[in-house]
Amino acid sequence: MKPGLQFRLNQQLTLTPQLQQAIRLLQLSQLELEAELRQIAEGNPLLEFEEESAESGETEEEGFSAAPAEAPTVDHNVDDGADWGETDAPAEAPIDFSLGSSAPSGSRGDEDFEPQNAAPETLQEHLLWQLNLSPFTTRQRLIATVIIDALNADGYLTEGIDSVLAALPADLDAATDEVEAVRRQLQRFDPTGIASLDLRDCLRVQLEQFDADTPHRGLALQIVDGELELLARNDIAKLARKLRASEEEVAAAALLIRSLDPRPGAALDATPVEYVAPDVYAYKEGSRWKVSLNPDCQPRLGLNQHYCSLIAQARGEDASWMRGQLQEARWLIKSLESRAETLIKVADAIVRRQSAFLDYGPEAMHPLVLREVAEEVGMHESTISRVTTRKYIHTPRGTFELKYFFSSGVSTEDGGGASATAIQAMIKKLIDAEDTRKPLSDQALAEELNRKGIQVARRTVAKYREALRIPSSSERQRAS
Repeated sequence: MKPGLQFRLNQQLTLTPQLQQAIRLLQLSQLELEAELRQIAEGNPLLEFEEESAESGETEEEGFSAAPAEAPTVDHNVDDGADWGETDAPAEAPIDFSLGSSAPSGSRGDEDFEPQNAAPETLQEHLLWQLNLSPFTTRQRLIATVIIDALNADGYLTEGIDSVLAALPADLDAATDEVEAVRRQLQRFDPTGIASLDLRDCLRVQLEQFDADTPHRGLALQIVDGELELLARNDIAKLARKLRASEEEVAAAALLIRSLDPRPGAALDATPVEYVAPDVYAYKEGSRWKVSLNPDCQPRLGLNQHYCSLIAQARGEDASWMRGQLQEARWLIKSLESRAETLIKVADAIVRRQSAFLDYGPEAMHPLVLREVAEEVGMHESTISRVTTRKYIHTPRGTFELKYFFSSGVSTEDGGGASATAIQAMIKKLIDAEDTRKPLSDQALAEELNRKGIQVARRTVAKYREALRIPSSSERQRAS
């Protein structure tokens, strides 16, 4: 085979590191963005957060320029394909993300927040505290510690006795009966029913804690032991026939069972509550809905003027390194500006499309897909997807993820469309107003929606009803 040369022409899209960084920042949530920027700032001395400058006591002339007094307005004609190769744009001031008109006074940043208390006691800590006060032998205490460590968040020993035996030291040579006896003792700890193997076991031990003469206790134990499925369906009549008791007695026993706690460990769940801070605010000014970014949730990042002034004095490798850091800092600031502009443009487009929802509620939600917003703001659908993921907007009707406003549509009689969210709201409204003695079936709900001009099939109604976690008509009738 003779060696030869071949020429091939092809086109390939290459993303520059700067554009890759801009895309990455766009898809980050607030907390992720804050963590990412602080990590970058730690490695680049030319970057500085505004609060760090304030703590160091620098004045505007000495290091960190203050933000402009007036926030810039949104330019909806900004080209999405910005010139990412330009590096000489000034970036001496910290970024002010208060784009758009200012929201009315008191509409942002002044909500009351709950105080942050000390870390709550965990389920394991609560049980170990009781264990230390109990007359257990050293051997029993070791077994109990392993069981407590194996409990899930609801307080169940879902992995069973065998998992406890496997976790114990081999030289302990514990038997199944011994572990089971310790588990039974733990079930009487507070909260009662902890360390149970299943729901039936959990409810039974709680019923056993009642006095023997507690009304309907015996009947409740029978239901827990063998008829939990019928109880879940609230089929009182069939339970009465099987247990040979009156419906009134069965109903009273069922009420006693429902007073028990099926998840005893959940009350001591130490998972901290996560608070969502909105990225964008929607507010009405006159007859128009407008949006503005939440400035309290946007990083205020700028250049450290002291280090910038040292670049002219540096020589050799130091000068080259500092110029590189300066260029990277400017790229980052430009990427943040692009992120803020993109977020406000997309939020503005969504709010204008869904203004009826803001005025009248979920039933007025319009069908909306990513392509429509992408075409309006002149961006790619993937960009819209990134900017609406884990970004939240605060409205008078609540705080929602931007993705909430997108849903497929169902055709209406007049040739228009109704969103899935609107249809779900209508279904819930119809069910809330139904006669509980004669609940509406899925077919009846579909016919009612058809009379309102919304062409929807019974199976679609069933899908939306299940998405709302609303039981079927037969289950609703039994529960009434």
